[in-house]
Amino acid sequence: MEAQTLGIFNYMSPESESSLFRNGKVLTRRDLVGTDSSWEGVNFKKQEVSVSNARSSINATLDVNGFELLDHDVEEEKIEFFENKDVLKRYYPMCSEVIRAATGARAVFAFDHNIRSAAGKKSKKMITGGQQVQGPAHTVHGDYTLTSAPERLKQLAKVPGKNDTIASIMREGEALIPEALVDEALGGGRFAIINLWRNIVAEPVEINPLALCDASRVSPEDLVVFEIHYADRVGENYFAKYNPAHSWYFYPRMTRSEALLIKQWDSDGGLSKSGGAKPDAASPGDPCTFSFHSAFSDPNTRDDAPDRWSIEVRCAVIY
Repeated sequence: MEAQTLGIFNYMSPESESSLFRNGKVLTRRDLVGTDSSWEGVNFKKQEVSVSNARSSINATLDVNGFELLDHDVEEEKIEFFENKDVLKRYYPMCSEVIRAATGARAVFAFDHNIRSAAGKKSKKMITGGQQVQGPAHTVHGDYTLTSAPERLKQLAKVPGKNDTIASIMREGEALIPEALVDEALGGGRFAIINLWRNIVAEPVEINPLALCDASRVSPEDLVVFEIHYADRVGENYFAKYNPAHSWYFYPRMTRSEALLIKQWDSDGGLSKSGGAKPDAASPGDPCTFSFHSAFSDPNTRDDAPDRWSIEVRCAVIY
């Protein structure tokens, strides 16, 4: 495999205003099946960057880099990934246990997921009992922010809302995470949000592979808040402005027997603990806060490569 390839990434334009907090300028509105309206205030600038083969160039870890690849074969479990109830009842507990074992956390709660495929998005394929298949996200982004990460944790201590995937398996009036545990985590404890990402078809991933940015190379000045207006709440992501210091990696030809852990937020991260005043690299010894990530087109991909089908499960992690 090539040691390096090139990718075209969608960064926010250099003229975009860096923002750590919500300002109502950059946003979308998401409906109940997970589909976004047109984006407001988003101006992208395409940037060609080098993407290194992580299998041969880095021994990445969640704490240092914000991502980590594990062996985790679910073949014998026969998970029906296109059946929402099967994913919620059988795959969610597996993801929680993998992350708990990898992090040493006290408790892990899987709470949301997406299935992504360009072909599935184009055909408007629906997950039985769930949402519509989404396309690979070709935007440099992080899934949570200084505001939305603790807000999401608080929401998980309440009865699930209209947009919450887990609502269908919760008892009436029941919350996913005990309120006392959330209060403890937010009152001086430590929490994280971690995705478990995997290929869900027999063929290895070739088209639209996922690239990950080394968290230690990200600065607060790179961040632009992107708001997601749901029916009953407002979420936030970070988009990124280009920074030549960013280092990008990917794992070529990921298989169904591999699990990629992606840190979306860590309250003990240097950027998080400083309220965005300092980058993670300014706090030696602290874990990183999050990893930017994006799908990209690998120019080395063969013309007849099969489409990518992947699932990402978001998990709240309490230490």
